[in-house]
Amino acid sequence: MILVCRSLFKNTKITAMALYPFIILNKKELRRDEVLLNHEKIHLRQQLELLIIFFYLLYGLEYILKRIKLGDPYQAYRSISFEREAHDKEEDIDYLRHRKFWNFIKYW
Repeated sequence: MILVCRSLFKNTKITAMALYPFIILNKKELRRDEVLLNHEKIHLRQQLELLIIFFYLLYGLEYILKRIKLGDPYQAYRSISFEREAHDKEEDIDYLRHRKFWNFIKYW
């Protein structure tokens, strides 16, 4: 389900977020952005595979460790395994049809 909520993203550079079972966008025009939506759908699949709560725990832990190691918040975010998979495969619109279970592990 896709929701639009500008206030959630106020004062940030974030354009979209996947919070199972929702994809939340900051502009309704983004509903037509297939690549962005595919990126967020990859995150929804990752969340399901880790029973949702474990996704958020691992995501947060990985971010903290990368932030300590790299120092830069943006570089820490971009190096999270879940983000690396989603960014790497976001343009492959059929990716989720052939994606293997727990494929994000390849990006650790």
